[in-house]
Amino acid sequence: MGRAKLPRKSTNIDMTAMCDVAFLLLSFFILATKQKPPEAVTVMPPTSVSSKAAPEKSIIITLTKEGKCFLILGDETKKKDILKDINTTKGLGLSDQEISKFAKLTFIGMPLGQVKSALALEQMPPADKLLGIPIQDSTNNEMVDWIRSITNVYAGGDQKVLEEMILIKGDNLAKYPAFKNIKYALKKNNLFKFRIVTNSETVPTGSELYIKNKELLDKK
Repeated sequence: MGRAKLPRKSTNIDMTAMCDVAFLLLSFFILATKQKPPEAVTVMPPTSVSSKAAPEKSIIITLTKEGKCFLILGDETKKKDILKDINTTKGLGLSDQEISKFAKLTFIGMPLGQVKSALALEQMPPADKLLGIPIQDSTNNEMVDWIRSITNVYAGGDQKVLEEMILIKGDNLAKYPAFKNIKYALKKNNLFKFRIVTNSETVPTGSELYIKNKELLDKK
């Protein structure tokens, strides 16, 4: 006797709800993810076991192994004011239109005397073609002028907040005299604290920091 054939049913599954959830999660991660701060040039900083996160609105001073210095003004709410201040104090003669164009640059990496001519170009040269901000010695250290304009704009606020924002990111092969000249620029403007950007490394087993972290974990 033949077996009765069961009717076949469709196996289609409505994925509408699943797609909605997937897009909601994707939107959440895009909005919640903290973006990496922009870089003027790629450098290889030294390593450390510190894991403290950098503030979102950072003032980053980058030092290459060749001794070139670049500046990133990460706080967009203050950027144009800083540019206006240095335009006035150093007599750069920039128009409002030129300052607006200057503010659109991701980083600053040229002597003050070349700013106006550089802004006249249709396209800014790449970072490796720029001279960088002069920091050769105390008589030719334009980072002093940039830090002065920064402190002028942030005057009246909590200096500790400004000090937390200042990050120095130097290549591991950069020479100490160049780093010392950056410190000189900060000191000339009464800024005595700053943070150094490093690549993270594992805490050595058995070290004082390792034991301290282990004790804190054990208490939890």
